[in-house]
Amino acid sequence: MTGRVDVDALLRRMTLEEKIGQLSVLADSIRPFAFDVNPDSFQWGPERTREMIRAGQVGALFNGVGAAEGRELQRIAVEESRLGIPLLLGADVIHGMRTVFPIPLGESASFEPELAERTARAAAIEATREGLHWTFAPVVDVARDQRWGRVAETSGEDTYLSCEFARARVRGFQGPDLTADDSLLATLKHFAAYGAVGAGLDYNAVDLAPQTLHEVHLPPFKAAIEAGALTVMSSFNDINGVPATANRELLTGVLRDQWGFEGFVVSDYTSDFELIAHGYAADERQAAELSLNAGLDMSMQSGIFMDHLGALVEQGRVGVAAIDAAARRILDVKARMGLFENPYRSLNPAPPGPAPYLAAHDALAREAARRSVVMLKNQGELLPLRKSGQRIALIGPFARDRENLAGCWNIFGDASREIDLETGLRAALADPQSLQVVEGCGIEASLEGGIQAAVAAARQAEAVLLALGEPSVYSGEAQSRTQIVLPPAQQALAEAVIATGTPVVVLLRSGRALALSPALQSADAILATWFLGTQTGHAVADLVFGDHSPSARLPVSFPRDAGQQPYYYNHPSTGRPYTPEGLQAFRTRWREVDHSALYPFGHGLTYTRFDYGPVELDPAGLAWDGQLTVRARIANVGTRSGEEVVQLYVRDRVASRVRPIRELKRFQKIALAPGEGRVVEFTLDRRDLEFRSVDNRPIAEPGRFDVWIAPSATAGIAVSFELHPA
Repeated sequence: MTGRVDVDALLRRMTLEEKIGQLSVLADSIRPFAFDVNPDSFQWGPERTREMIRAGQVGALFNGVGAAEGRELQRIAVEESRLGIPLLLGADVIHGMRTVFPIPLGESASFEPELAERTARAAAIEATREGLHWTFAPVVDVARDQRWGRVAETSGEDTYLSCEFARARVRGFQGPDLTADDSLLATLKHFAAYGAVGAGLDYNAVDLAPQTLHEVHLPPFKAAIEAGALTVMSSFNDINGVPATANRELLTGVLRDQWGFEGFVVSDYTSDFELIAHGYAADERQAAELSLNAGLDMSMQSGIFMDHLGALVEQGRVGVAAIDAAARRILDVKARMGLFENPYRSLNPAPPGPAPYLAAHDALAREAARRSVVMLKNQGELLPLRKSGQRIALIGPFARDRENLAGCWNIFGDASREIDLETGLRAALADPQSLQVVEGCGIEASLEGGIQAAVAAARQAEAVLLALGEPSVYSGEAQSRTQIVLPPAQQALAEAVIATGTPVVVLLRSGRALALSPALQSADAILATWFLGTQTGHAVADLVFGDHSPSARLPVSFPRDAGQQPYYYNHPSTGRPYTPEGLQAFRTRWREVDHSALYPFGHGLTYTRFDYGPVELDPAGLAWDGQLTVRARIANVGTRSGEEVVQLYVRDRVASRVRPIRELKRFQKIALAPGEGRVVEFTLDRRDLEFRSVDNRPIAEPGRFDVWIAPSATAGIAVSFELHPA
């Protein structure tokens, strides 16, 4: 059964109860469930779930795996229910299935959307092999407050970068053919503005100008829908007082009426039921009514659609047409996936023995991990270290740790294949015994005699690798922090080790940008390693010993102090802007620190140096319906090959609404040999200069613009051009 006509014919045969049944997705209580990642509420047992499938009362299940068991569930749906409508089987496959890739934030540091497409494709191959059709990813929220725990799941603080990675991940998950056995349906989340929760506090309210919503937070969703995404997940938060799950302006007005979205919207876990706690609905019945009428198609786990929509139709509170529209959208997606023609796709048990793709996915995981690491500092060119003839101490609670390699939202990862730091480093050394390993402290607590042992090891070494950071439980859902700093035990260890005077390389593990203490800032070298996944140890060794040069750049700004949050590079200018070389009194600054990042968005070092030539424009101005080419020559003036992320930023000097001080509009990653140079070109047109007007319309205004081609959001020399009127 394919196409809209067949779906409409099926709808005419369905009872109201069967239509409502398609509008719920329940936790899979039959197949092996991972750990309990959500609140233990609204549970249905295995036998009750089977009965509901037979009765056509459930349209989808989530977070269970196993192709053989999934095939049996699908058999019940297809062969024992009245109409044989297939199930949709989903799960949280966020940054890998059995093979775990870097957290999305880390992977976005690569500034290589093509890499994210490849890792999403690999995750889809593994997930569909184990009986899944659908993933609740990618997260396309824009994250501007590093206190928010879910920063780790995003592509960072910039809208343009988020759009590029959103498109890539959708293409990777779904592949070129939605009906293929290895196509994994993508879900865009969380719609919308979840990254703007107040104070970075998860589930919190969002108080946001409509213009900011449309300029900053909605574009990645639109970009991903244009790339083929067919499901969207509503967010937990309210927006200006209206919860997203019952926000008709968003779910119907923006998604369907403005963007022409043809897929379906699923709630986040019980977010429809939570309208009651918001104070937006009086009870479950009203919560179901408000959500369905706003444009929510599928309820996740709460059961309120199953329990109340029938009565709401009888009472005239919900129209049959609204039920039909929601069911049609869900059935149409199932049809587009080929589930009616081939309901057992992705449900064929794998043959015995190792999966044939494991070696290739391990190689990809290693590549993705090393391309995600950002070198923040390399004073005196301490890095790379030598593989022989150098005494090295690996110190810190993450030296041997295997519990915190994958990071948050790793439900199904194969821990037996994970490579810790010690293992990876020893494997790379000519003499593995030249590496001395001391923990020094626990992740959150001191160890008796730990600092003394660490100091002794540091004094005996010629270089120290100091493995510090956050545990994985500090990131992810419900893991907001007020102080984005290292635990005190690790701070004390860092101060003691750095005080020995032995050169120190900090290997910083985290799911967000951190505020680094003065001791950490004084380290000779710092690598932001995020959570790198399965191949962590090997990937870090590849970089530390110089087999590869670091090539990633920051997708988030590292603040000088936690109190700067929310902080993002593309903030508007104030009437009293702070400039380091200008007056400091009565300027936009804090008493303790100035209004700048310690390490800005886009920053990252390599093992060579790049020179940026002057920016050239062709033509000198931009015609209203024309194009402008912006170019500069980039040269490798160092002694090693390396990769540079060339970034183009624009600023609207004068506008009818205050504009950001810079906005990323393009980027390009290039590889250059020593002495090699290349002209890098970008093309802009009027659409790149648009913003939302006072009355929230997309407009561009003639006038003067500054443009940079630069290695970060705070570097480079601007040239200007004029956008001419029509």
